[in-house]
Amino acid sequence: MKIIAGPASQLLASRVARELDMEPSLCEFNRFPDGEVYTRVIEDITDDVTIIQSTPTDSDLVSLLQLIDACEDAPTITVVIPYMGYARQDKIFKSGEAISARAIARTIKADRVITINIHEKSILEHFSADSFDLDASHLLGNYIRSLNLDNPLIISPDAGAIALAESASADVGIEYDYLEKTRLSGDTVTIKTKNIDVTGREIILIDDMIATGGTMAESIKLLRSQGAKDVYIACVHPVLTKNGVLRLYNAGVHEVIATDTLEKAQSHISVAPLIADFLKKL
Repeated sequence: MKIIAGPASQLLASRVARELDMEPSLCEFNRFPDGEVYTRVIEDITDDVTIIQSTPTDSDLVSLLQLIDACEDAPTITVVIPYMGYARQDKIFKSGEAISARAIARTIKADRVITINIHEKSILEHFSADSFDLDASHLLGNYIRSLNLDNPLIISPDAGAIALAESASADVGIEYDYLEKTRLSGDTVTIKTKNIDVTGREIILIDDMIATGGTMAESIKLLRSQGAKDVYIACVHPVLTKNGVLRLYNAGVHEVIATDTLEKAQSHISVAPLIADFLKKL
């Protein structure tokens, strides 16, 4: 098998290859003067291939499609999309809207597709290939345990992310809870933890992705006002657009913890072992 690294996942693909005692294949990525993306796999493709490429931008998606096309002579093609752009556009809210996640999934022609904590698992049904979503929550939990915090508490920002908080805490014996909004009147809303007092505790706010950081910044301020000792942010996908990082630190976050599905300064945890272990079982 050959490991093909897309331009958005060079480091992660190299780590996966190392886990498998391999070297990633070399590729050439460039742009023509008119802005079109150019992609070339330098090595001859005669073996099974695994392409690893997140798609945070439109050009990253084009690069992925070009890599798939360049590898069309491979016996089998496995596509790993650690972070899939457009995954949050998975429903129709207004007449005439595209389900963009479905549109993107339909462009991927491969034997199998692997994602990591995709925003909505129903998207997997739109791939024409066998599709699998891997869960990196236990990697977050193990990292949190390694911090040796005094009295930690894992909290999801709402009930919708409680499964992630529960999974991250399962193997490490850390309590978890979620933030609950209560409307007191037409213009008054309170937000607090559902069951557990945060006073004096080190809080880890956890979610699948952090984009602009607005919701998390408000949650940090809230938890600190309620007596939390320190507040950490943990996520699988550090999208962190615009002033996301500044918002979090201005709100008083102690540290932002993320995986390398997107390669950012906050990517302290690698999902390479998770991907490599799955590939070994194929």
